[in-house]
Amino acid sequence: MPTKKDYYEIIGVQKDADEKEIKKAYRKLAMQHHPDRNKAPEAEEKFKEISEAYGVLSDPEKRKQYDRFGHAGIDARYSQDDIFGSINFEDIFRGFGGGGAGGGGSIFETFFGGGGVRRGPERGSDLRYDLRISLEDAATGIEKKADVMHTGTCDVCKGTGAKPGTTSKTCTYCHGTGQISQARRTPFGQFITSSPCPHCSGTGKIIESPCSSCNGRGRVRRPKTLSIRIPAGIGSGDRIPHRGEGDAGVRGGPPGDLYIFVHIDPHPVFKRDGNNILYELPIRFTQAALGDEVLVPTLHGDVRMKIPAGTQSGSTLRLRGKGMPKLHGLGKGDQLVKVGVVVPTHLSARERELLTELQGIEDKNPSKGGKKNKGIFEKVKDAFV
Repeated sequence: MPTKKDYYEIIGVQKDADEKEIKKAYRKLAMQHHPDRNKAPEAEEKFKEISEAYGVLSDPEKRKQYDRFGHAGIDARYSQDDIFGSINFEDIFRGFGGGGAGGGGSIFETFFGGGGVRRGPERGSDLRYDLRISLEDAATGIEKKADVMHTGTCDVCKGTGAKPGTTSKTCTYCHGTGQISQARRTPFGQFITSSPCPHCSGTGKIIESPCSSCNGRGRVRRPKTLSIRIPAGIGSGDRIPHRGEGDAGVRGGPPGDLYIFVHIDPHPVFKRDGNNILYELPIRFTQAALGDEVLVPTLHGDVRMKIPAGTQSGSTLRLRGKGMPKLHGLGKGDQLVKVGVVVPTHLSARERELLTELQGIEDKNPSKGGKKNKGIFEKVKDAFV
């Protein structure tokens, strides 16, 4: 499947462009690529492409979703009708060759599927479900239950919309076509446009005895419990597709998909950096000077870590393989332990005495403390422990 182009690039505006700039840029491109003016074979597809981009960027809510999640945020929430149907073509082309477009939606009806007419099978809508998990769950992987509201096929009428034992009849107004055609004037001349039949709502069928369970719609809104497997190493913002778990299709169409968007809650102790885990460890200055072995928490349990003698405050020590698993790969990242030397704020008389002694040794021979420094540090360590 080809990768979609960036909507801002299609329209030719910067990401901080305001509504007026976006509208002006789209208007210029639409006039250039409208198939009635541009006879190039690719003109219609280009017109659809720029109209799709404008339909998203001109709507504040859709634009917000696109800026945050890209095309995934749009595809998971909006159908093509949602995108194209929100464009006011009459407003866009006002003042060009004949004023209004005779209804604002005529261009949309001409080029984007007949203004909502759906005579054949129609795929169900995609759904989005936001799931919050802990960092520990992301590190180990987990299976979660999710109650998702979706539109499913009515169990009573099996999706026909008719009361069991009855059938629907062909609409006599549109003769089963589901649409009414008429000629309309647009800024580019006259077009034959289609609109849904008002008598059968574009279905081509009349249900005289509707199903009491779904009121003739053939679908009902209900919850569905799903088991969702979260793989180890997943990142915040990643999505997990569940094919066929979206809304049921219409008139025998396939169901849509469900997209699980994963959000990882902030951890009180750890921070994540890709596959690595960051952890800050406070130590005493005697541990930093003499070295020590301490117990350090990780996402995989406590481990013992050696602090080398002479470790400086702010140094980073590495626990290999104690980070996040690599998603769909082998191995794990590391845990990076940043040590910070804690300076005591309250000293006992003995502690002050020993530190004063150490200070005296360092003042007399700052570059050659040697064994004397080590000896006094041992005493200080015993006093502080």
